[in-house]
Amino acid sequence: MINCIIIDDEPLARKGLMEYIREVDLLQLAGEFDSPLKAMTTIREVSQPLLFLDIQMPKITGLEFFRSLKQPLPVIFVTAYPQFAIDGFDLNALDYLVKPVSFERFLQGVMKAKEYYELRQQNRLSGKEAQEDSFYIKSDNKLVRIQFDEILFVEALQNYVVVHTRDKKFITYLTFRSVEEYLPEQSFIRTHKSYLVAADKVASIEANELLVGEHRIPISRNEKEAVLEKLLKGKFLKR
Repeated sequence: MINCIIIDDEPLARKGLMEYIREVDLLQLAGEFDSPLKAMTTIREVSQPLLFLDIQMPKITGLEFFRSLKQPLPVIFVTAYPQFAIDGFDLNALDYLVKPVSFERFLQGVMKAKEYYELRQQNRLSGKEAQEDSFYIKSDNKLVRIQFDEILFVEALQNYVVVHTRDKKFITYLTFRSVEEYLPEQSFIRTHKSYLVAADKVASIEANELLVGEHRIPISRNEKEAVLEKLLKGKFLKR
């Protein structure tokens, strides 16, 4: 069962989402609120809830609120403004629904959330069994096990993620964050909002790029200092 929290300042929008949630057996409504601040207690009390979050709200927008969370949660943005879609996907939203939301489109978002929670659970189990040296993703309609040491880098592209290994690449409809949280922090470096790189696969550093195999991975200005510190610490021989 997925516990859902609705945050939207429009009563009719909340009512519509509540009716949809009641129609889907795997969903359970944990709370509905007209502002993010009123939802904070429920968010803290419910384990890994799924947020249905409006964007344009008084005092604080849905995007501002989501960025403020210390531990980002699975989120589906629901808004009347399609122009914010890129911002939503940059925050690794599971989906982005534009009002008025049909039940069919709502279900598509729910199926993405279902896959996210299932893979999360699968990876918890596989992490224990495999001593956390691999994880599973759904690619080409099958579950694929990927060893951490096979990964060159992970790339986020809008609403899906590409995992590049030595031999091939796997496309999966997950969020970038859900993949990042299963990779060992000491072995993988975020170089950019859309890239995670295996530290031991970096061949060279050239200006604002890392060379990984035949691929050039960008380093963002905000991440450069942390990237260099992780890669060079204790390994940079000076004259």
